[in-house]
Amino acid sequence: MSRWEPDARGRLERAALELYSERGFEQTTVAEIAARAGLTERTFFRHFADKREVLFRGAGSLQDFLVTTLAGTPESVAPIDAIGAAFEAVGFLLQDREYSRLRQAAIAGNAELQERELVKLATLSAALAETLRQRGVADPAASLTAEAGVAVFKIAFGRWISDTGQQDLAQHIRESLDELKAVTAGRS
Repeated sequence: MSRWEPDARGRLERAALELYSERGFEQTTVAEIAARAGLTERTFFRHFADKREVLFRGAGSLQDFLVTTLAGTPESVAPIDAIGAAFEAVGFLLQDREYSRLRQAAIAGNAELQERELVKLATLSAALAETLRQRGVADPAASLTAEAGVAVFKIAFGRWISDTGQQDLAQHIRESLDELKAVTAGRS
């Protein structure tokens, strides 16, 4: 194997997702991922702590982006619309639908990964609720709004990865938020 490894992280991610899709998460080893990517196990561990990290590597960055975006939303914007705008901004960042489909399928097929995804979303919700409180939104409204925003994102994300059309994630987020608003206004 060569010492120069262009896009090693990307190659490892693609190899892992392919193998998780073909064999399942539990049946895939780090050695197999590295071999499929044409790299060594040592290279794998330079990029990821373990094979789960391939699926969760961007969680901290996603949370930081959402918190920063929410904090930067004008104070005059209603809390639910501020949350919606933050998630919509994330929707413009996530463009690789096939990667997202494969990632979600791997998570759905493993109880441990599902639990980790739920912890990630709960941590995200808590951070967003704290950001709303810093914007002057009292509890329980801050917590309810943050949880509703995460729920809107989960529904929109699921719709986006199963969508065979060209609608982007941001549009699914807008539509899901509009549906939530209609339901809470009694217009369902």
